[in-house]
Amino acid sequence: MSRQPYRSELGMISDVLQVAKECGRQGTIITTIARRANLSHYAATDKCQKLIDFGLMKARPDKRSNFFIITEKGIQFYEELQRFTETIQAIRVRY
Repeated sequence: MSRQPYRSELGMISDVLQVAKECGRQGTIITTIARRANLSHYAATDKCQKLIDFGLMKARPDKRSNFFIITEKGIQFYEELQRFTETIQAIRVRY
């Protein structure tokens, strides 16, 4: 019998987008995303790469690391996801 995860994949994606949105247009490094979204470095990197692949985030290389920045499409997706989450919670469905 497998154990149900603490958060869904969508929940983790939402947390990553929230951190990126809070950090604004200057972006943030993966360590900040991992720490604030409560993810391992590997999981945060994986989620960011998925978001980049779908155009919801972009990576801007700097001297020592990449800065991850949410795109306009990412902001719109995050806001829609928040509305969806509120609706799901109102009808008490676990997603």
